[in-house]
Amino acid sequence: MSRRVPPGPPRTATLGLLKKLNGDRLDLMTSAAAKYGDAVRLAIGPKTLYLFNHPDHAKHVLADNAANYHKGIGLVQAKRALGDGLLTSEGELWKEQRKVIKPVFQHKRIAQQAGIVADEAAALVARLAAHRGGLPVDIVEEMTGLTLGVLGRALLDADLGAFDSVGHSFEAVQDQAMFEMVTVGAVPTWVPLPKQLRFRRARRDLEGVVAHLVAEREANPRDGDDVVSRLIASTGREADPEVARQRMRDELVTLLLAGHETTASTLSWTFNLIDQHPEVMDRLHAEAVEVLGDRLPVYDDLRRLTYTSMVVQEVMRLYPPVWILTRTAQEDDEIGGYHVPAGSDVLVCPYALHRNPAFWTDPERFDPERFSPERSRSRPAGYAYIPFGAGPRFCVGNNLGMLEAVFVTAMVARDLRLRSVPEHPAVPEPMLSLRVRGGLPMTVHAAAASVPRLSAVA
Repeated sequence: MSRRVPPGPPRTATLGLLKKLNGDRLDLMTSAAAKYGDAVRLAIGPKTLYLFNHPDHAKHVLADNAANYHKGIGLVQAKRALGDGLLTSEGELWKEQRKVIKPVFQHKRIAQQAGIVADEAAALVARLAAHRGGLPVDIVEEMTGLTLGVLGRALLDADLGAFDSVGHSFEAVQDQAMFEMVTVGAVPTWVPLPKQLRFRRARRDLEGVVAHLVAEREANPRDGDDVVSRLIASTGREADPEVARQRMRDELVTLLLAGHETTASTLSWTFNLIDQHPEVMDRLHAEAVEVLGDRLPVYDDLRRLTYTSMVVQEVMRLYPPVWILTRTAQEDDEIGGYHVPAGSDVLVCPYALHRNPAFWTDPERFDPERFSPERSRSRPAGYAYIPFGAGPRFCVGNNLGMLEAVFVTAMVARDLRLRSVPEHPAVPEPMLSLRVRGGLPMTVHAAAASVPRLSAVA
């Protein structure tokens, strides 16, 4: 096995790297790859991070030798809130959890949920339309409400509308996970910093939401295939009631986060980018009018909304919902000819990988045509594009996420135009997902030649 060490900044650069890790993680990843190449060694205090930015490297870590790489920095810290849910668990527990959850996301079942997505999207359009010509609306908040609505009805068979604190609680969870990551765990969790106190309140809030969902279902059991019903059946086989309760809590908290945050972020970036590119907005509007007319979309429309799908895919190239995939090497390994010692923190950064100029022409440019059927042969293959991760831990909710993103983009573009507020530019905030920092205020206007809008179906 090779003992070559990847290039990288000297250890004397630790303070500068820590500053970037805390203040501009995206620039840290992209600038390191640009300066040192596809394999970079980042020595930050007691931590040594190995960044790999080539599709072959990503394939090795995420698929070919996935068993050697457990979840890493950031997600390890998030365990304090998420526990051993599907996002953070390993080994046999993860396999069992995946087996329980996966049927809920099967293609046939997601197709049956298309009506729910269309209903929730119509309700969103109605809410936004009420603000036409008025003060700006926070699109991040609106998209969060939309995705929580879909999550509740499509996956949990529950109304999450009463739990309006969920989005803010998850913000606190992510803030704490990132804080613990950039401080390399040097600040004890018992220190009563405002951030840590906010995290504790958020954790209590999320546990209360989960307890309510479970209690409501146990009081009103039904023969359904939703997540809550499946988890009750699965955890009921545990010999220890406390273990069962903890498993239920971990899985539902994880699902609440992963099931809404990534799609809400993708939609927020979508409306920000198409506002900057009026020609894209015009094509989206024209396609929506042609395909949908004045009706709500049905599942078969997903393949007809070709340009809308191209736009969403390009948004996820530039702003992948999961911007970084962190792993910890369990045993010594070799990646791209470089030695990776056991215990090393290994990073695959889709945000940087999707901007690698060796695989993407003019990578900073927003160009939905990259994903056109005509250019499929020239598009980078395989692991150069991994917005949903890859390998065994490929995002189980990718089909529902794409359905939501395409339907919502088409329905909003058909009826409305959202315009950015100049004094509030969209700034990326790389947390567990790639959010828009501080929200995204936009003004609402009628779309040119807008067709009549249907009322939301209750």
